[in-house]
Amino acid sequence: MIIGRYFSICALLAFAACIGSARSVAAQSFTASSSPTLAELLKNVYGPRGLIVDSDNVLPDGSTHSAHFNGAFLSEFERFNITLVRQLAALPIPSPASGFTYEFDASTGTFVRSTSSFGPIIADRAETIGRGKFVFGYSLQQFDFHAFDGLGLSHIPAIFKHDEAELGGGRADIITTQNTIAASVTQSTTFLTFGATDRVDVSLAVPLIRTSVSVLSDASIHRIGTASIPAAHFFRDPAAPGAFGTEKRFVAEGSAHGLGDIIVRAKGKAVQRPNALISLGVDARLPTGREESLLGSGAFGLKFFEATSLPNKTLTPHFGAGYQWNSGTVLTGDITTGRKGDLPQEFTYYIGADTSVTRRMSIAFDLLGRVSPDSPRLTSTSYRAQDGVTYPDIAFGLGSLHALNGAVGMKVNAISTLLVTFNVLFRVNEVGLQTKATPLIGMEYGF
Repeated sequence: MIIGRYFSICALLAFAACIGSARSVAAQSFTASSSPTLAELLKNVYGPRGLIVDSDNVLPDGSTHSAHFNGAFLSEFERFNITLVRQLAALPIPSPASGFTYEFDASTGTFVRSTSSFGPIIADRAETIGRGKFVFGYSLQQFDFHAFDGLGLSHIPAIFKHDEAELGGGRADIITTQNTIAASVTQSTTFLTFGATDRVDVSLAVPLIRTSVSVLSDASIHRIGTASIPAAHFFRDPAAPGAFGTEKRFVAEGSAHGLGDIIVRAKGKAVQRPNALISLGVDARLPTGREESLLGSGAFGLKFFEATSLPNKTLTPHFGAGYQWNSGTVLTGDITTGRKGDLPQEFTYYIGADTSVTRRMSIAFDLLGRVSPDSPRLTSTSYRAQDGVTYPDIAFGLGSLHALNGAVGMKVNAISTLLVTFNVLFRVNEVGLQTKATPLIGMEYGF
């Protein structure tokens, strides 16, 4: 009966999430130097028509050609947006489960603490907070992305090849670029958890997001087929009319801040034993963050998860797994036309433990994994030009992703039921979009 009531609440919660999925655009702003939206910044780093090179269009033999160059950086690196927004959809938020959990003691007619530890920080715990109890919390995290599949974002080589390069001649020319991408996300999250029954909690998490992206690209023309014809391909310099420049720097940057994707949760105990607790839950992610400003995924999502705790007097192991389903978003389709593509699904898991150090302090450590069978992957490659010289390049593909992160932190009982939280999230493997060590500071108060 309890389990049935729990799943009824989950179904109602998911339905309410669908009804309330209209996005909020209040308190959002956006600035960019060369792009109408932050999501289009990479595509427009060279301007709305791409990397355009000036040309006189007429060669000495009388032939004409288009000075149009294409490369993976421009045509495919928009997948960086997909990766970034997937990261936004999966950014770890502090567990909305309270550090103080209670059970009703029928012998005394009062609620008593059910655990001695204050529980995990990023991972979830199977314990619920108790009927009629409330928990209010806040956290602040700063994510600085520095690598993509092990390739540093500060040094990304990319080649632009001429249309119909196989025809040789002037079309053998290439443009090499050295690119630097800086991307960061600041996430402040406010959450509220209510103990609906002794076995069921409902939670609401409201993130405020600030996303910043900047791109610097240094481009150089290599006149492999037009060494004696500088007017065939060149960068025009307004400050030096008549000059045939071979190098040019392109810069684009933008930022946005506002409401992110709100998460509504229901979690209930499915199994309760003295030394083992298992809970089942569902998260409904509402697309309230504007995807064109990279503040949210633009996709409705449901995450079904399981959380297990094995409480004892000294160390409490905890582990769990989940499946994330996502609807479509223009970030994986075409933001210009509004066509939506599917945001890939993924599996998540975690394993860790928490323990009390003193009566007022506990520590927690976790290993967190994300697995996706169909994810954008970036690899280093090379391009052999027609002059026999090999240049470094990049290539995109789709493949399996298994990203691992670690987390370690502490909770300190400052006063009454106020907990202050400190945590550091760090990467374990070089897969996907990677961050530097990410600190978290937060607080929660139970009443």
